[in-house]
Amino acid sequence: MEIHRLQFVLYFVVLLFMVSFGANTPPDYVEKHFDQKLDHFNFVTYADKTFKQRYLIQDKWWNQGKGPIFFYTGNEGPITAFWAATGFVFDIAPQFGALVVFAEHRYYGETLPFGNATFEPANMGLLTVEQALADYALLIKFLKQSLNATGCPVITFGGSYGGMLSVYMRFKYPNMVTGSIAASAPINLLTQSVDRSFFFAAVTKDFSMATPQCESRVRQAFILMMNTAAEGASGLKKLSEIFKLCKPLASNDDYFHLLGWIRNSFTNLAMFDYPYPTDFFSKLPGYPVKVACQYMEDAIDVVEGLAKAAGLFYNGTAGTMKCFDIFKEFVECADQTGCGVGPDSKAWDFQACTEIPLVGGSTNVTDMFPAMPWTPDMRHDYCYKRWKVTPRDTWSDVEFWGKDIASASNIVFSNGDLDPWRGGGVTKSPVDGIQVVTIQGGAHHLDLRGQNSHDPISVKAAREVEKAAIRKWINT
Repeated sequence: MEIHRLQFVLYFVVLLFMVSFGANTPPDYVEKHFDQKLDHFNFVTYADKTFKQRYLIQDKWWNQGKGPIFFYTGNEGPITAFWAATGFVFDIAPQFGALVVFAEHRYYGETLPFGNATFEPANMGLLTVEQALADYALLIKFLKQSLNATGCPVITFGGSYGGMLSVYMRFKYPNMVTGSIAASAPINLLTQSVDRSFFFAAVTKDFSMATPQCESRVRQAFILMMNTAAEGASGLKKLSEIFKLCKPLASNDDYFHLLGWIRNSFTNLAMFDYPYPTDFFSKLPGYPVKVACQYMEDAIDVVEGLAKAAGLFYNGTAGTMKCFDIFKEFVECADQTGCGVGPDSKAWDFQACTEIPLVGGSTNVTDMFPAMPWTPDMRHDYCYKRWKVTPRDTWSDVEFWGKDIASASNIVFSNGDLDPWRGGGVTKSPVDGIQVVTIQGGAHHLDLRGQNSHDPISVKAAREVEKAAIRKWINT
């Protein structure tokens, strides 16, 4: 799923820090805080301690006391970023007379349960999916009671990890959640049987489809880079100059980090391969994958082409950065698709070390990237060294249902065929109550973005399916 954050907030999954040019401006909101229970499941350790959970609310379309509540299940970043990036909710709220609420996930943005001490290892234990879901359930209960909305149906929305949370709210609290719109929600990652090599293979496919020689030239560039790095100090100096690094590469470890920085750029370009310009950490053009591939195809020197293509994500079309600080712009972590940097990245790294097993590394066989393995044993060792925790993936498979979701209902799963996370998502409905929509030409949760004149017909159709489902759920 980053995207993500507070500094370079755009890496994962979390990853949703985007406002499209030509799209509708998101509406104003009222920022509020709820006295949230610190620990929902322990009656002794934290007793009745609370923290301030931030949420955003807009009631100008609401048919008070009758209209539904559209509840966005915030994921790994500041909730204001998701408000700016989820225009679909605002596009349809007037049609349904809906109250709109966006809730911030504990340990992200400004919702820090222990203040400045939140990310100390001793305080990280309350960062779990279960606690976050309970936060949302308690907030929904409070809103329904305080706003005289006890009879109003609740529809959850979310993209990527937020889409997973939207689904889990319907799984765990069907008494409170009427239905769920889950965009690009890779819930199958929390099963033991999924093949985790799908991700970088899917990124490669996106680039291979963009222009005829893109994949082969990327592969060739990495081979030449490896040969150059093998020359020692002189080779590392040459690569530092080609990639315009602020600090020259000084070791093989630095070179390996550069490879991760490149792969992270290509990963994000694939996730955000929208048909119109977007503004993340930098301004990206429409169809940025094709733009990056054109850089590769136009370059006389393929390594120079790779440097220009990789720089697109970090520097954008504005090109304001004169050099790249690869150690600030990319931090290695338990999520091979990137955790981002800053405080939010710490929280996501912890979650990737505990309940949320993500994807494997690149292989240079099923994908175009250098072999950068990430095995369960490597994850185990990293997580214990970094956080003193051991992943419990078999528990996640049980707690969040794995692939046994046929007993669920009132869920729409959407996936774009350009989205590299699709391989971890639900692509076939197991039961009538669960709908699955594939968006041809769609990248990561394109359907949750606001309507745009460059939208493909497929995403317009997907949104109609989602609206029809909502109507059915709230009128049943």
